[in-house]
Amino acid sequence: MQYRSTRGQAPELSFEEVVLTGLAEDGGLYVPTSLPQFSADELEAMAALSYEELFCRIVKPFVGDCLSDDELRTLTEKAYAPFRHSAIAPLKQLGPQAWVLELFHGPTLAFKDFALQFLGQLMAHILKKRGEKVVVLGATSGDTGSAAIAGCRGLPNMDIYILFPNGRVSDVQRRQMTTIDDANVHNIALEGTFDDCQHIVKTLFVDAAFKQEHRLVAVNSINWARILAQVVYYFYAGLALGAPQRAVAFSVPTGNFGDIYAGWLAKRMGLPVADLVIATNTNDILARCVATGTYSMNGVVHTISPSMDIQVSSNFERLLFDLYDGDADAVFSLMASLKQNQSFTLGDAQHAALCEAFSSASADDETTKAVIRDVYARTGELLDPHTAVGVKAAELSRRHPDAPMVTLATAHPAKFPDAVVSACGATPVLPEFLSDLFERDERFDVLANDPEAIKRYIGG
Repeated sequence: MQYRSTRGQAPELSFEEVVLTGLAEDGGLYVPTSLPQFSADELEAMAALSYEELFCRIVKPFVGDCLSDDELRTLTEKAYAPFRHSAIAPLKQLGPQAWVLELFHGPTLAFKDFALQFLGQLMAHILKKRGEKVVVLGATSGDTGSAAIAGCRGLPNMDIYILFPNGRVSDVQRRQMTTIDDANVHNIALEGTFDDCQHIVKTLFVDAAFKQEHRLVAVNSINWARILAQVVYYFYAGLALGAPQRAVAFSVPTGNFGDIYAGWLAKRMGLPVADLVIATNTNDILARCVATGTYSMNGVVHTISPSMDIQVSSNFERLLFDLYDGDADAVFSLMASLKQNQSFTLGDAQHAALCEAFSSASADDETTKAVIRDVYARTGELLDPHTAVGVKAAELSRRHPDAPMVTLATAHPAKFPDAVVSACGATPVLPEFLSDLFERDERFDVLANDPEAIKRYIGG
């Protein structure tokens, strides 16, 4: 299978090349030239598979000759061995037709472990085969950084540099990054927002000379392998709740749009998905785009769900490419408008297609706290603030009441203890393996919001 850029000005690449490239040289994102399709009979046959077996079944068509069946199975087993629940992604019922998919049983207690544990193993395998070394570079609004570090720490042939907004991630999130003492791990606290971090990462990736000199590789959700790994748990949850005989709806706490884009891909590949709910906090640029057809930036507001404090949802570009039927020139024009005017407007047909597949709602901090409080009172379950936003959006946006609604529980509540305690008075407890997190030494550097400063830091 080959992969092409959403902006149409970069060469097509193989899966192996895409993993090591991340952002296309024209600034676009790579997408496959075709998608595998799974019939109802094939889906029924998948229902009895373990998570690891299902992963191999879904992922294999995308990797082609890059990995043999045995190699894919070995990498998958290594990736999910650190997860601390035998189901990997267990479902828990909150009420009639209301479920949460617990995606926080990995080593950093967040959904991004699902992709980044696999991506780290995959890159190490490819680099060993090619005899190459790389610099892994990423930006994080909280969870990507710790998950990327956990996936890459100590692995040969790679150094990892993670940028996070100084003072704008939770203490747990920061410490999960800065207390890792492996020599190949480098943390940068940037004086700016997540969007500033993301902008610098993109700037360095389109700097051809710097990218080539340091062999930069992306671990943000701009890397196709990240999206691919996340597709699997949509199938896993859907099959557990009755697919293909009945459709399932999903509500997804959304920042960079990678997680919900994976749900969109699952739908296009044959999973019967009744609805995809884009759940946002006060930074509601995506909800406003669904409502009006205009994507317009108006500044980032700091909230109790910081991983969603984003205005530039990078993976939305991949959806635009699909909405415009692969018209790279149209996508290029829209992204140019965003850069120049901080906004763009969808065509009528594309806006209608967006609204048909997606609904959206937002929740401010007080509403988020009310959801945490209510769910705890009704069920005894503690939700992290991002998951609470998803639960509220599911309630507000539900269009198919007969379909099971699954909210993706994207993080363990102990990652955001202040918000949870403020909401309901209950203190979430870190799992035993992280119980000494606040006793560990931290290691990071604070740098200015300046691409040149980051280049000098990486260059040593």
